[in-house]
Amino acid sequence: MRSTNLPPLSPNMTVVTRAIFKASRRLIRDFNEVENLQVSRKGPYDFVTNADLASEKILISELQAGRPDYGFLTEESGTIKGENTYYRWIIDPIDGTMNFMHGFPFWCISVALEKDQEVICGAVFDPIRNELFWAEKGVGAFLNDRRIRVSPRKSPEDTVCVIGYLITYEKEGKCKAEYDTIKNEVAAVRRTGSIALNLAYVACGRFDVCASVTPINYWDIAAGVLLVKEAGGNTTDLYGRKPEPSPDTLVAANMDLREKITSLFLRK
Repeated sequence: MRSTNLPPLSPNMTVVTRAIFKASRRLIRDFNEVENLQVSRKGPYDFVTNADLASEKILISELQAGRPDYGFLTEESGTIKGENTYYRWIIDPIDGTMNFMHGFPFWCISVALEKDQEVICGAVFDPIRNELFWAEKGVGAFLNDRRIRVSPRKSPEDTVCVIGYLITYEKEGKCKAEYDTIKNEVAAVRRTGSIALNLAYVACGRFDVCASVTPINYWDIAAGVLLVKEAGGNTTDLYGRKPEPSPDTLVAANMDLREKITSLFLRK
C-alpha cells in the first residue's frame, strides 16, 4: 500500500514502473540460473548476455504500449526514433552486467524519460532488494514509499566515496587515478560495478559521494542524476559544469562536499 504522504505517480511514472517490474521478473529468473546464461563478447570489458537483450525487449515493448510515439536511446539497440520528437526513453536494461554474470547481487534496471533533452522522470530498480528509487522533476526523490535526501556530511574525511575504475585518466592534464587521489582523503572508498545504483545510493545517503573520472554512458546515469538532484544533491563534471549526456567526468554529492571532492581531483 502506498503511503498517503507520497505524491501520486504521474502517468509517465506509472508507465515506467510497470515496465521495470515486468522486466525484473525475467531478470530474477535469469540471475538465479546465471551459470546457464549464454554470453557473447562485444569488446574488452564489455559483455552482453541474453538477459540484457530480453530485459531491453520487455522494457521497450511495455514503454511503447504506454507511450507508442516516444523514441528510445538504449544500451543494446541504440537510437530508436519516435513520431514524437520531444520525448525519449533512456534505458539501461542491466546496469552492472559484469556483476550479474558472476552472480554478484549488485545490479539494477535504469529507465529515464527526456522531454526536450531534459530528464523529467526516472527510476532505478534493484530487483534483488526490491528497492525502487524514483524521482520526478520538481516532485522529489523516493525509495519505495519514503522520501530520500542526500547525505549532509561536508568533510571529505568523514565520507564514503564510491568510484568508477581504478585507473588513471588524464583530462586537461589535471586528473589523477581516482583511487590514488582520494584514498587518504576520505573515510572509505568503494567500487561496486553499477554507477546507476551508486547514484541512487548517493540520493538516499548510503554513499556520500560518487566520483568518476572516466567516460560514462548516458543510459547509465540519466535516471541517477535526476535522483540526486531531486534528493537535494548536485551533479557536475570536475569543472563544475552541468554534465553532458555522456560525460568524461562526474561527481555527485551535496553541494559543499561535491566542491571539496572535485578540488581533490583538480589539484596538481
